[in-house]
Amino acid sequence: MPSRLVSIVGRPNVGKSTLFNRLTESRSAITDASAGTTRDRHYGSVLWNGRSFTVIDTGGYVSGSEDVFESQINRQVREAVKQSAVVLFVVDAAAGLNPLDEAVADMLRTEGRPVIVVANKADDYRTLQSSAEFYALGFDKIFSVAAISGSGTGDLLDYLVDLLGAEEAEPPTEFPRITVVGRPNVGKSSIVNALLGEEKHIVTPVAGTTRDSIDSHFRGFGMDFILVDTAGLRKKGRAMEDIEFYSVLRTIQSIERSDVCLLVTDAREEFGQQELNILRLLEKNHKGVVILVNKWDLVEKDTRTTDLYRRQILGRTAPFTDIPVVFTSAVRRQRLLKAFEEALAVYNRRQQKFKTSELNATLLPIIEENPPPAIKGKYIRIKYITQLATPYPSFAFFCNLPQYVREPYKRFLENKMRELFDFHGVPIELFFRAKS
Repeated sequence: MPSRLVSIVGRPNVGKSTLFNRLTESRSAITDASAGTTRDRHYGSVLWNGRSFTVIDTGGYVSGSEDVFESQINRQVREAVKQSAVVLFVVDAAAGLNPLDEAVADMLRTEGRPVIVVANKADDYRTLQSSAEFYALGFDKIFSVAAISGSGTGDLLDYLVDLLGAEEAEPPTEFPRITVVGRPNVGKSSIVNALLGEEKHIVTPVAGTTRDSIDSHFRGFGMDFILVDTAGLRKKGRAMEDIEFYSVLRTIQSIERSDVCLLVTDAREEFGQQELNILRLLEKNHKGVVILVNKWDLVEKDTRTTDLYRRQILGRTAPFTDIPVVFTSAVRRQRLLKAFEEALAVYNRRQQKFKTSELNATLLPIIEENPPPAIKGKYIRIKYITQLATPYPSFAFFCNLPQYVREPYKRFLENKMRELFDFHGVPIELFFRAKS
């Protein structure tokens, strides 16, 4: 499957992290008026008009600097560009064309990736007009936006998802891909080694031993699989080593190509924010998920401990709580086959196809009994439902006023579909479209 990685690059202090936060609808990238605030990578998922892609924020590119941090950032920017399907080149419309912008443009031309120039901080008529000067950089497509308010970002996203094209399913002849993800040092490689029955991957107590994503052929349960070990995804407050930056890019690409991900966590530690960040990345990329609580042999427990841990984890993952949780020990090989059986079951659920007649016969009576709340005196009437031709389960609900369907009712319908059709461990998407 082609990469759907989009990198955001530019000189320091043009608003790259603000644009990242706007596109991902988050505040995960730190923004500050001082140059050089972003020193390591930030990655997230973007969903727009039913299409998703992964976006990565980078530090400010500075040509000719002898600063050790800046030279490291420059190398990481180049690597992000090499791995990307499209590059968003951010410039400052309020400040105008800068020699550092020209240095970034020169670098981008050597890499040969499709480039969209994003003239940020175009907050008024004057700056909108001055954005035309950036055509001097030699790129055909320029969008004027104000990332802080969101102005113009809709047009940018429309063009970007069209350029990326529709998400493609893996060819049916390719083996299912099961990818092991998580923070460093939670036992990902130990789990893969235990499943394969060999010490194929290096395992040490040092966090970050695995630097690259490694594919292994695994045969079991009457099927062939590709089992992928990945580098740990961590959040760091300093500039990370180049080699770790590259491994993060490859991990993201492995996630994009996977069917099901085994999200591994350490039983001795809480299911924390980084696990949630990874889970949201998997969810927005529509990947099947099984949570593995590894090192379970090191936890003191009684008859209630397992249930308590499961409820604590799923309490953190809300609203996506329909996820299998398996308690494992890679060292003692406990419940690893159970974990893989769950992954296979999730894979099969993710492949489900439903006839339009079946969906309507099942869901329309429920909708009639529990219609969407009226908005401003207007009644919403859902006419019919159909499954969309996407690589993951997605469904279109055709109705007279799709813009008035609120989030609580969408969650109600999703929960009903999970209850009736069994999407345990599978993110699904519901879209509401106009039908008079």
